[in-house]
Amino acid sequence: MVKEPPIHPVILCGGSGTRLWPVSRAYCPKPFLPLMGETTLFEQAVRRVARGADGEDAANFAAPIIVAGAHHGDLIEAQMHGAPHRMIVESAAKNTAPAIALAAAILPPDDIMLVCPSDHHIADEPAFRAASAAAARLAAHDYLVSFGIAPDRPETGYGYLRRGGELEGGYAIAQFVEKPDLERAQAYLASGEYSWNGGIFAFRAGALLEELVAHRPAMAAAVRDAVAKGHEEGTRFYPDAETFAAIDGDSIDYAVMENTAHAAMVPADMGWSDIGNWAALADAIAAAPGAADPNGNAVRGSGKAELLDCTGVLASSDGPRISAVGLDNVCIIVSDGEVLVTSREGAQRVGKLPGAAQQ
Repeated sequence: MVKEPPIHPVILCGGSGTRLWPVSRAYCPKPFLPLMGETTLFEQAVRRVARGADGEDAANFAAPIIVAGAHHGDLIEAQMHGAPHRMIVESAAKNTAPAIALAAAILPPDDIMLVCPSDHHIADEPAFRAASAAAARLAAHDYLVSFGIAPDRPETGYGYLRRGGELEGGYAIAQFVEKPDLERAQAYLASGEYSWNGGIFAFRAGALLEELVAHRPAMAAAVRDAVAKGHEEGTRFYPDAETFAAIDGDSIDYAVMENTAHAAMVPADMGWSDIGNWAALADAIAAAPGAADPNGNAVRGSGKAELLDCTGVLASSDGPRISAVGLDNVCIIVSDGEVLVTSREGAQRVGKLPGAAQQ
């Protein structure tokens, strides 16, 4: 059997995870925390793209490229546990388009890159690797490929992809849809034509840069200059700080994906969650076999929790006991001397609390 060309994972380590305050803090944000199991979300992201991870070579991964800020470099090195990698150190957070473009600019133009957030949970890793291989094959033909996550509820917190014409191993994207209201989300789910936009992408490095030149020429030129003026220190590459800091940041969706004529998607049913807030974490924990009680309550952390006549409660403590009676659909979090209590509906707004904003 002919071995597939290598896929170069690009793991993005941006964001502060303020909606998971008080556990997620600026000095140790969401990717570097063991929110699902004993290993951190970052360690799980690296494991998913390890060589021979499932023993079946569904995808042929090269050593990862990690894009991160300087203040998390030591955390990343510690959680790589000596595994081969390269790190691109951003001088400023400029959103996903410049971060991805930096990785594309240091790769040969024909290399295939798989862009993965460092802070998502994926329950079915073989399904992820199979989708990665399918996405890489489309990317080799210069499609810009998104993972279309199979929706299981009318979610209003995610963007959607509407499926277009069939391609080998995937579909064209007919439409990018912003976060909908509940009525539209219900209609999208019922139609069967829509997937969640999971923020995972595959590109040929040269094709991505060509599209960036076409749609964000100033950004493309600045990234090119920042790389040309950058320097290596061991496994770390430092783009020119002044040049990169002057870039007007933007997401890869707005900068490229919604403008290109070559957008495609691969369907991925892999138990995905972005762990975007405490309610999302509660759902992900409850979906794991044996992780929740018959009433849908989930307990995590080193502390004890006693939940009486409760339903759908997440209790997380780093020591003090949590006791709750008669609560439904509430998240109670105790961490480092801080206490958070939020409804599921309020979980999206945790990052706006003064304590989260001032961490």
